Amino acid sequence: MRLSNVESGHQLRHKFMLQIIKLFGGGAPDVVKLLMYRPSTFGEPFSTLCQAILRGPSGWTAGERELFAAFTSRMNTCLF
Repeated sequence: MRLSNVESGHQLRHKFMLQIIKLFGGGAPDVVKLLMYRPSTFGEPFSTLCQAILRGPSGWTAGERELFAAFTSRMNTCLF
């Protein structure tokens, strides 16, 4: 289910960035739209968490963790 606000309710600077992404890349993945929709509520905390998981201390290398994330996304049919 897509929420209309997440599709079109962005701040002006985010609308501009999404237009640039659309122009050069064909469109932004839904997760990018979600991260930009309410950055202080969801985008920044989620990005910080992902950064800690993928780059923080671990027995696995950053590349291995990226591979795990890519594999999981593929199995969940995510396009990003």
